[in-house]
Amino acid sequence: MDVEILGRVLSTLPDDDDHPYRTGPWRPQTTEWKSDDLTVLEGEIPADLDGLYLRNTENPVHPALERYHPFDGDGMIHAVGFRDGKAFYRNRFVKTDGLLAEREANGPLWAGIADRPEKSPRQDGWGARGRMKDASSTDVVVHAGVALTSFYQCGDLYRLDPLTLETLGKSDWGGKFPSCGVSAHTKSDENTGELLFFNYGKDAPYMHYGVVDADDRLVHYTEVPLPGPRLPHDMAFTENYAILNDCPLFWDADLLAKGHHAARFRPDMPTRLGVIPRRGTSAQIIWFEAAPTYVLHFVNAYEEGDEIVLDGFFQGDPEPRDTGDGSFYQRMFRFLALDRMQTRLHRWRLNLRTGQCREERLSESITEFGVLNNTYAGRPNRYAYAASGVEGWFLFNGLVKHDLRTGNEERYTLPEGVYGSEPAVAPRVGSTAEDDGYLVTLTTDMNEDRSECLIFDAARPADGPIARVLLPERVSSGTHATWAPGSAIPGWADADSPAASVGL
Repeated sequence: MDVEILGRVLSTLPDDDDHPYRTGPWRPQTTEWKSDDLTVLEGEIPADLDGLYLRNTENPVHPALERYHPFDGDGMIHAVGFRDGKAFYRNRFVKTDGLLAEREANGPLWAGIADRPEKSPRQDGWGARGRMKDASSTDVVVHAGVALTSFYQCGDLYRLDPLTLETLGKSDWGGKFPSCGVSAHTKSDENTGELLFFNYGKDAPYMHYGVVDADDRLVHYTEVPLPGPRLPHDMAFTENYAILNDCPLFWDADLLAKGHHAARFRPDMPTRLGVIPRRGTSAQIIWFEAAPTYVLHFVNAYEEGDEIVLDGFFQGDPEPRDTGDGSFYQRMFRFLALDRMQTRLHRWRLNLRTGQCREERLSESITEFGVLNNTYAGRPNRYAYAASGVEGWFLFNGLVKHDLRTGNEERYTLPEGVYGSEPAVAPRVGSTAEDDGYLVTLTTDMNEDRSECLIFDAARPADGPIARVLLPERVSSGTHATWAPGSAIPGWADADSPAASVGL
């Protein structure tokens, strides 16, 4: 393995830090690496695996003003690239306005998610609630040949060169970028080249929806009126429609009037799912009522006759009560543990002719962070790949392949003390079937103090990894990832070597 340090940031985190989401598997990185010809510890890297696995992680540089939440951490993108049977790695901080301002101040300037906004030394900021730092540390997608990172409570879209991970600036869309920002979980449709997005806030109409075309031009933007401020996190799309949501977990209105942003679940209210033509207006939205829940992530949606089939993760307990069990931090962050939220794969059938919604549970297994072969996004799919969680914590300990047709599940569990990340499906070059390809994920190994990139056969993940590749440093746990095929990366095929393809 050839290793070079590209840069370091000066952290002011305390040496005796005991926060579980800044230590252990969540210990932040401060070094930016480039590493060519990664060491293969086991197996072989398939020659027909061609492209980039991109992953976003939270890497806080400074302590919180009061209470740190893992989603507050500064965004860092990790890229593991594969070409010609070899692999390479690099990671870079997303150079957000917030990161640069706090670097200059040498300390925190904005309150975190678990703090009251008025605690912020600076009165400006981003986010649906305001006065927050846009850490751009939640999600990452590739659109129009550029990697886009985003923040979960709305902010800017930061543009990164996928070949170097250098921050190129922010999406502008010809001066039409929404003033209230864009939520995480923008949707890149590989079949049309479009980017679909939504945003939300505390001012009427409370939500908007938009479309950016394959040339990165904002071509559609419309209001989505809601009864009040809401906290949507994800969306879905089909060939002809986008699906938005109004779940009954949102800020308590009485507390919000006093400046407290406390989310409450209302089991007496239905979940509402809004179907809008992909370039439709608010007058064309059809709202469906479903069982009360909160949906953090959807997997896919597609059209089937008069119905839209929508798959996602139903939370059996969106507001877990404090039982008094576990440590202070386990109790404080019980809303992040999959087992506490009881997240299970679920299906909603939305009939556009009758306006009726039918529901069914697809699995009894507790899983979340579901992904699919993105060439099937918006179209009928058979398989969903998801992560299993460690009881009581926001940590992943394995992978599950859900067969949505038969109900069969294939499971791979990581060794004790080893934690994974959201996987991504990498279709094999020349693939002919939905699961004809590979699963890629990164691990955080607390036993060996290192990280690996694991490659699985997407058709048989339970067999275990077909290749284990060593990374130059232990990577922090984090949130979301994506796969970008080499064909979607400008300049990829023109480079003489895989390393040169990403600017190494």
